[in-house]
Amino acid sequence: MKIVIINYGAGNIQSIMFAIERLGFKAVLSDNPNEIKSADKVIFPGVGEASSAMAKLRESGLDWLIPELKQPVLGICLGMQLMCNKTEEGNTEGLGIFDVDVVKFSNHVKVPQMGWNQIYDLKSDLFKGISENEFMYLVHSFYAPNCSEAIATTNYDVEYASALQKNNFYGTQFHPEKSGDIGEKILGNFLKLNSEG
Repeated sequence: MKIVIINYGAGNIQSIMFAIERLGFKAVLSDNPNEIKSADKVIFPGVGEASSAMAKLRESGLDWLIPELKQPVLGICLGMQLMCNKTEEGNTEGLGIFDVDVVKFSNHVKVPQMGWNQIYDLKSDLFKGISENEFMYLVHSFYAPNCSEAIATTNYDVEYASALQKNNFYGTQFHPEKSGDIGEKILGNFLKLNSEG
């Protein structure tokens, strides 16, 4: 199985690669459109600031490529947020895959939300064998409000979408690669999606 991690300068790549290796697979880091298109699975990572990350995607032409991909694609943290219509962070236009706008947490809570929080209302094969209310690791100041594409929910000041899905596109606000055995199981579930196809 060919797993490609999109290379656009995002910060959590090494820990994703190690998590995939622990699952018995190897991942390739690439910004080459042909290599990304030929992958069985694509991971769109993200730690950083939205407007500069989006500028890097545009520079390399990946902003048009990602929404056209037909294989399972997993956006993590900022990767998921950039797959939405837009984000308040830097007033940035996103890729428009998920039909929701990313907004900032209110001043009533400590920002960023950093540490472990629960996910619930789990839907989709991404959470096969995962119990409700498991704890995942999160670091973020912006969130996607609950919407029809939400496949997991978390509560921090408000209930928000901690995972999204539309067709072959998946996104997690939490970091599965930093969420212990349960996070690794979610990554493993992603790698099994459509594997028979």
